[in-house]
Amino acid sequence: MTKELALSLSTGLILSSALFTNVFAQDKPYHLVKTFHIASAGGWDYLAVNNNKLYVSHGTQVNILDKTTGDSVGVIPNTTGVHGIAFDNALNKGYTSNGKLNSVTVFDLTTNNVQAQILVGENPDAIMLEPFSKKVITCNGRSKDLSVIDPQSNKVVATIALDGKPETAVSDGEGKVFVNIEDKSEIAVINIKTMSVEAKWSIAPGEAPTGLAFDKTSKRLFAGCDNKLLIVTDATNGKTIAKVPIGEGCDGVAFDNESKTIFASNGEDGTMTVIKEKSANSFEVINTVATKKGARTIAIDEVSHAIYLPTADFVAGPHEGKRPPIVPGSFEVLVYNK
Repeated sequence: MTKELALSLSTGLILSSALFTNVFAQDKPYHLVKTFHIASAGGWDYLAVNNNKLYVSHGTQVNILDKTTGDSVGVIPNTTGVHGIAFDNALNKGYTSNGKLNSVTVFDLTTNNVQAQILVGENPDAIMLEPFSKKVITCNGRSKDLSVIDPQSNKVVATIALDGKPETAVSDGEGKVFVNIEDKSEIAVINIKTMSVEAKWSIAPGEAPTGLAFDKTSKRLFAGCDNKLLIVTDATNGKTIAKVPIGEGCDGVAFDNESKTIFASNGEDGTMTVIKEKSANSFEVINTVATKKGARTIAIDEVSHAIYLPTADFVAGPHEGKRPPIVPGSFEVLVYNK
């Protein structure tokens, strides 16, 4: 055998091995890799990853964990009814939407010290930093509007009225914000330049949309709905592209830009639906992962590709249609990865 042939075969084997390893890694299903236990009391909603930290809404505070180990690294107090957390890393500021206080707490991302409290609309739910305008936006469920905050002045600079209850918002980064209107089964399109509603898109047969994610490359919106459907919408014209089956009780949707994978967290049946975006117009459920009842919201770490879902144990027994009480001390964050 010549040296050239031996080198060619050796190189081919190495490349084949690398290709096999890569394909295997891509096809490997998501599974539970860690559980972070949080002892404090109260309910929960959103959680978010920022600068190697995991921020978890919980009752009257936000618990801050090391995203890898789950160790506690801080608390943002007095955020009663907290729903979401947003970040302006350029200004080193964090923001919490406090549903029962009708306010936003501003805190320092380094020290966690509270800097300001900003009054917004009624029952602020989801919150985001909108990258085009560099404004912080809250979705106010009870007053059915959006509050737009200037992070430089910590003041509300605009209020955008809606015709229904806003649940979650995402931005295309080019001047448009898309908002799930939960009680209208529609997506409202906001022109952030004029601070006004530009369009309203029906997502029927999807009902009560909650979680919302966006693929900037394919211009596709992914709305998780209460009737076990994920509705895929063309963000350029509002056309429905696909209706994908998911589990029951979805309250969160996440999107992995690198792998082009959509995740729907289904709290009622304790599952996570994993959907592959094969192309801009083709979507396939590739796995249904068992999680835990109550794991209804979700966050993704775009660096490690870990998926975080908060939940707890619930008191057994009939509860006459009401949400069952939480077992004290059982709150936790489930961490999934390949």
